[in-house]
Amino acid sequence: MHVLAWIVLSGLLMSAIALIGATALLLQERTLQRIISPMVAFSAGSLLGGAFLHMIPVSIEEMGAGAPPFAWVLVGFALFYAVEQFLHWHHCHREYSECQKPQQYLILLGDGLHNFIGGIAVGGAFMIDIRLGVTAWLAAAAHEVPQELGDFAVLVHGGWSRKRALAYNLLSALTFPLGGVLAYAASYRIDVSFLVPFAAGNFIYIAASDLVPAVNKQRELGPSFLHFFALLTGIGVLLLLKLGGGHEH
Repeated sequence: MHVLAWIVLSGLLMSAIALIGATALLLQERTLQRIISPMVAFSAGSLLGGAFLHMIPVSIEEMGAGAPPFAWVLVGFALFYAVEQFLHWHHCHREYSECQKPQQYLILLGDGLHNFIGGIAVGGAFMIDIRLGVTAWLAAAAHEVPQELGDFAVLVHGGWSRKRALAYNLLSALTFPLGGVLAYAASYRIDVSFLVPFAAGNFIYIAASDLVPAVNKQRELGPSFLHFFALLTGIGVLLLLKLGGGHEH
């Protein structure tokens, strides 16, 4: 299958994850929070595993062991920091009461930009190697599931109808394949290998600054152990992917 087909298909599948948010309506708020927290910890481990076990090593192979790959990791990290600071972006991996209703459009705007940047990054990974692209997609998808559950619940909780919340969530998610196609088009004019360490910086920021703090508030031993186990499981899955398949051009 052609690399563009991989990028488009993976982008559309990522967008389809937005529809999973509708399942939030089938669960009680307390049950939803219990489910989301371990999923958030797992996705944090997946993102960290994808960044440190796959993307950064490939970046060093492509760009050398000097400063450039690590500089792009920092650029990716800093850009997501800027998105969160200036757009007041919320993933809402927290109690609904902490997500203010007037910020619904900002949530969607932030998520749309986040998905667009993520699409560019994952698309760049596919341009380097199909297996790397699939790995980056899996790590990003693990993060999208709890995000979409939380975002959809917040939109409905804020007074939006289910159809409207689904439609707007899906619309913001469609920026992911748009970003991937843009990365593919840009590859004919520039070397897009920098997008791999850039994506690694994105993943590290999301995991360390958004996901881990969201589940690190738990002080009871049982849930804390569960979250730690979920984090290690996420890392372990990416480690198994690393051991089970190599990088090829």
